[in-house]
Amino acid sequence: MPESRVPRRRRFLVCEPRHFAVQYAINPWMHPDKPVDIDLARGQWAELIRAYRDHGHTVDTVEPVADLPDMVFAANSAFVLEGRVFGSLFHAPERRPESTAYETWFRAAGYDLSRAGSVCEGEGDLVPAGRWVLAGTGFRTTREAHHEAQEFFGVPVISLRLVDPYFYHLDTALFVLDEGYEANIAYYPEAFSPGSRKVLARLYPDAVLATRQDAMAFGLNSVSDGRHVFIAPRAKELADQLARQGYVPVPVDLSEFHKAGGGIKCCTQEIRS
Repeated sequence: MPESRVPRRRRFLVCEPRHFAVQYAINPWMHPDKPVDIDLARGQWAELIRAYRDHGHTVDTVEPVADLPDMVFAANSAFVLEGRVFGSLFHAPERRPESTAYETWFRAAGYDLSRAGSVCEGEGDLVPAGRWVLAGTGFRTTREAHHEAQEFFGVPVISLRLVDPYFYHLDTALFVLDEGYEANIAYYPEAFSPGSRKVLARLYPDAVLATRQDAMAFGLNSVSDGRHVFIAPRAKELADQLARQGYVPVPVDLSEFHKAGGGIKCCTQEIRS
C-alpha cells in the first residue's frame, strides 16, 4: 500500500493575510484582546504557499479587502466541484461581505456561480469524499444548505452533526486523504454526534482516527494531495499514523492563524475542474 500513494496536482485559491486580525469572536478560539503578530502570520502563510508550489501545485490568489480580516480563510468562500461554484452565505454578519469579493474573482476567472440561499460556509463544511460529499452542520452551515448543494451538484450529500464548538466547521474535525470510490479520511470521532460517528464508521472503516490533542493542534485542518499531507507540526501522533499508512507529512506551521480558529485547510480553497 505505501508504494501506491500517488499525488495529484491540485489548484488552490488563497488570499494574502494583509488585513488579518482578530477583531471579533465568532468561535471559541477567537480572543480580540490577544493581538496577532501580522509579520509572523504573513511569513507562515508564505511558507504554506511555498510548500504547495514546491510540491507541484498551482496557487492562485484573490486580492484581500480592507476591513475583512477573515478573508484569508479562503476555504469558507465557496465549494467548487467539477468546475461549478457554490458560493457561500456566511453565518456571521461580519464575514458576509467576503462572499462578494470571492464571487468577483470566480466570475472574472470564467466560472458560473450560484450562491447558497441558506447559511453555508463553503469548504469549511462541504468536503468531497469519494462517491459523495460529506457535509457538516451544528454550528455554521445549515441542513437546508446541504439539500441545496445536493440539488446543485447532483451528488449525494451525507449530513454530519458537529457537537463540540471547538470544531465548529467540518474541516477542523475531518479531512480527506485521497480520492476515488475508495477514498479514505482522517477524523476526530468525538467532534461528532453519536449517530454521525456511526455513519462515518460505516462509510470509512479504515479511517485514521485522531486524538483530541492532535485535533486541538489543528492536525485535521490539513490538505492532502493523495501522498503529501500538509499538516500542523504539533499534530505529531497523527503525522506518525499517516506516515505508517504510506503518506508523507509536510509540516507547515500556521499557529498564528489558530488565534482565529483557522489553519492550513481554512486558508486553502481547492478549485476542482
